[in-house]
Amino acid sequence: MTTDKEQQELRRDKIGANEQTPREIVAELDKFIVGQDEAKKSVAIALRNRWRSRQLTGSMKDDIIPKNILMIGSTGVGKTEIARRLAKLVKAPFIKVEATKFTEVGYVGRDVESIVRDLAETAVRMVRAQRMDEVKEKAEELAEERILDVFVPEPKKSQNPLGRLFGGDDDEDEEDDKEQKKVEPKYQAGREWVRKRLKKGELEEELIEINVEESTRPMVSMFSGSSLEGMGDNLQDMIGSLMPKRHRKRKVTVAAARKIFAQEEAAKLIDMDEVAEDAVYVAERSGIVFLDEIDKVAVRGNTGGADVSREGVQRDILPIVEGSTVVTKYGPVKTDHILFIAAGAFHTAKPSDLIPELQGRFPIRVELKSLRKEDFEKILTEPQNALIKQYRALLATENVELTFADSAISRIAQLACDVNDEAEDIGARRLHTLLEKLMEDISFNAPDMKDEERKVVIDDKYVDDKLAEIVKSSDLSQFIL
Repeated sequence: MTTDKEQQELRRDKIGANEQTPREIVAELDKFIVGQDEAKKSVAIALRNRWRSRQLTGSMKDDIIPKNILMIGSTGVGKTEIARRLAKLVKAPFIKVEATKFTEVGYVGRDVESIVRDLAETAVRMVRAQRMDEVKEKAEELAEERILDVFVPEPKKSQNPLGRLFGGDDDEDEEDDKEQKKVEPKYQAGREWVRKRLKKGELEEELIEINVEESTRPMVSMFSGSSLEGMGDNLQDMIGSLMPKRHRKRKVTVAAARKIFAQEEAAKLIDMDEVAEDAVYVAERSGIVFLDEIDKVAVRGNTGGADVSREGVQRDILPIVEGSTVVTKYGPVKTDHILFIAAGAFHTAKPSDLIPELQGRFPIRVELKSLRKEDFEKILTEPQNALIKQYRALLATENVELTFADSAISRIAQLACDVNDEAEDIGARRLHTLLEKLMEDISFNAPDMKDEERKVVIDDKYVDDKLAEIVKSSDLSQFIL
């Protein structure tokens, strides 16, 4: 028989649970990202290990910590895209941060503990949204009652409610009570009549005047120093809770009022203290942090100046990754079981340029491969929202039917590969610049095209006409993002 605490943990574990198998996770990522199978596999295993650790009991559950991942690869090969798609895929608190945004303690800028505070905020939003979804039906019922109150206000009571206290006329009070009883059936009948019309959707476009709760959170400007950043949020919340809630009148449609009232009623039905407790637990056990541009804080050799600050950022990140406790406005958050995925191009620095302690905290290394012609061809056509599909959909809004011949796709892929080899390698982002230049004239003329011109076929000859000379030019600056 499980204890209350165990039941609470089981309930919380379900919030951040991702029960997909590694194969299912990779298959989902394959819909949007071409290649990079090794990176997808590592991420999928890491997520599955989180699920496996939740099935354990006793001290071993706490001793098994996530194996952090370091992704190494040029810009545009899919590191950030894997993180972005992973965020949508997992049912867990997820944030993406850039290492270059943080500074060593004592310098002006964000301190690394804000990573955990941001993760806690994400967890609270996630848990709150789930709680509000659970009370959605009840909130919608209460919202409908409030709309009915607007259409059919409750009848006024006796005009002299203090009459009896101050020796008022009993006969007059009896008459008022009789009048009230006469009005009541009419009030109920009118309310039911409006309810039926609401159920049928006949009043959705009607304009009504409602009282809307106004946010009273004051705009307190605080310095962003490491010691004051969290203090600013806490001070704003404290002052906001002391100030009375204000309301203002708004004229909205019934459909809009229904959404506003449902949100307000759902917020009243959930316990925010419980939400905060659950969010902290979920952030600790299921949180994922994607730490991008980690190579930008790596230090090569013994250098001074700004590099001292870079090494300081690494040393500040280290305790967060190793396992420490960060105080947030929702309570202390332990980072021992948060999964960290770091990524960097490592063009001018190497993973070995990171401080040894930090290197040891990222035991799984994954090298993402540079993209070749075959990869570019797949990127153009295969993903769920591939670039060519996007252009077709955009021009279809102007009744332009766009077709790309296989020869055109092959030629675009080859040109992207050539430019990346000759200039800076920016991976799949090169396709954006080439396609935008290729489609420039069609996009400009689309609204004015005659009917017979609205079927456009792009072949390799058209691609060469628009791009070949530019690619051959030694001035490739317009293709460098």
